[in-house]
Amino acid sequence: MKRVKNVELTGELRRYMIEHGAVPDAVGHELIARTHALGEIAEMQIPPEQGSLLTLLTQLVDARLVVEVGTFTGYSTLCLARGMAPGGRVITCDVSSEWTDMAREAWQRAGVSDRIDLRLGPAAQTLMSLPHESGVDLAFIDADKIGYIDYWEQLVPRLRPGGLIVADNVFYGGAAADPEAKGNAAAIRAFNDHVTADARVEQVMLPIADGVTLARKIKTAPRRTP
Repeated sequence: MKRVKNVELTGELRRYMIEHGAVPDAVGHELIARTHALGEIAEMQIPPEQGSLLTLLTQLVDARLVVEVGTFTGYSTLCLARGMAPGGRVITCDVSSEWTDMAREAWQRAGVSDRIDLRLGPAAQTLMSLPHESGVDLAFIDADKIGYIDYWEQLVPRLRPGGLIVADNVFYGGAAADPEAKGNAAAIRAFNDHVTADARVEQVMLPIADGVTLARKIKTAPRRTP
């Protein structure tokens, strides 16, 4: 049997990978450090290599409108804003003013606060308030896991043809692969199946951080088989 190409991502290899990608600047490093100081909850922050991916994807789609579900302390928002086209805007949704106050400070220091529209309140309500003709170029989902399918269904119709949805934590620590998954892992497993079955998009799941799915909205409706 042919050996499957696979390299275990050790700590040493991960450091090597980060060093050969886009390294966070001083503002990014400070925000990462302040978030880590919060303790266990800091695990909600995306790692640097994922932040670099978000910036690059935002640049690749020439994004002028980005929607983010789940701001936390704002590192992912910062990465998205830095990839924006001139005049672009990131609408980011969260329910915590405590965490997003930290985010606002970092955005201000980074000089990107004018590109960010923070909306506090339930994300589902914020998404429903956006017109279906929004023409979202890129969306990033990284919030409560049981809400993922709802957020997906709100975002896909608002995404422009060729636009991207990026979903985080699709491995959920590996538990999403377990048919007997419970709780959040079961919610992520259901979301992954939902995305795979959605004919409106073409998708790929990547082993970055805790698993990331990239889904591109198909530009033309798929042909029906006679």
